[in-house]
Amino acid sequence: MKVVILNTSDTNGGAAVVSLRLMRALCDAGVDARMLVVDHRADDERVAVAGTPEQYKWAFYTERLKIFLRNGFSRRNLFKVSTACCGVDVLSHEWVKRADVVCINWINQGMMSLRDVERLCRTGKKVIWTMHDMWCCTGICHHAYDCGGFHQECGRCPFLDSRFKRDLSHKVWKQKKHIFDKSGIHFVPVSNWLAQRCRESSLLCGRPLTVIPNAVPVESFDWHRKGDASKKVMAMGAARLDDPVKGFGLMMEAVNKIADDYPDKATGVELLLFGNIRDESLLSNIRLPYKWIGTVPPERLPEIYRQCDVVVSSSHFETLPTTLVEGQAAGCLAVAFDHGGQSDIISHLDNGYLAAYPDSSDLAAGLLWAISQNQDRERIHKGVADRFSEKVVAGRYVSLFDEV
Repeated sequence: MKVVILNTSDTNGGAAVVSLRLMRALCDAGVDARMLVVDHRADDERVAVAGTPEQYKWAFYTERLKIFLRNGFSRRNLFKVSTACCGVDVLSHEWVKRADVVCINWINQGMMSLRDVERLCRTGKKVIWTMHDMWCCTGICHHAYDCGGFHQECGRCPFLDSRFKRDLSHKVWKQKKHIFDKSGIHFVPVSNWLAQRCRESSLLCGRPLTVIPNAVPVESFDWHRKGDASKKVMAMGAARLDDPVKGFGLMMEAVNKIADDYPDKATGVELLLFGNIRDESLLSNIRLPYKWIGTVPPERLPEIYRQCDVVVSSSHFETLPTTLVEGQAAGCLAVAFDHGGQSDIISHLDNGYLAAYPDSSDLAAGLLWAISQNQDRERIHKGVADRFSEKVVAGRYVSLFDEV
């Protein structure tokens, strides 16, 4: 069986990282799997570039310009939406031509157009679409937040600041509806939360879907605690910590509540932050002892999490937060809001704490609970391996490829 995975990048962004992991996991499972991207950085002969750099740049800037012209020339929400009006020539690549299964992952921002998705479906190949966000079940947005427009036909899009029913979001919704109605695409949301959004949407309600989580290299994470055991370390990481969706302000409110209201416990606690921060002045507002170590490469994460007891996510929306799975793979308890795919990872008061969203006081309560536990790190690690290991996830994909 020949499988090709399509993703805009092979390393840049969460979807890129897990897509590359999936490709390698499928290869380990005996599948002839390859990956096509337009942003190529990984050193792997099984990853190749689709199209040309000139095609990619043209597609990227053309799509952004068209959105810019429709949203009142605002940069505020420019990258919260995509239209897939343009893309590179993916279908002419030899790997796509030879593939039995084409697994579409995150192909926005210049990788693949909806017209080419329609052409791909006409080839008769098996097409799997792994969903890392809500884009397949909305008109143009990657996360709908509190907008319920995707329940109907989109329009009056808040990300375009639009008052018109037949705006760009409705136009793209109609194009997707036309393609999905005529195709046999099998959708794979990576969490049960996302699957429920699909069932509620006008585009994907009633269509075939199977929930399969992202693969994590669990075997590379050691659950044995390392470092000063007399100190409780809470970790939070992201590509960009102060990205608005990550809820950095809510996390600060929670840890500051611990510092202010529970000073006896705060003295034995440290907050470890990793990832980029555009506005470093935010850190001066944290009243709990902390360290910020900047951006770290993926290969360093297992060693970092070994020095921690708790991993925290304060995101407003997360499809399936990888940092929580990685932290648990190293034996950490996970604390997060119950507002997305977090409940696929955390069993409340067992391997972590699910706080009421967006209650920073409850998030603080979760952190206090976690630092008071003598967790069984090995049990937490094994629980992750049973659900999210590369071998388990690859096996579920192979079964799906045989079934569709």
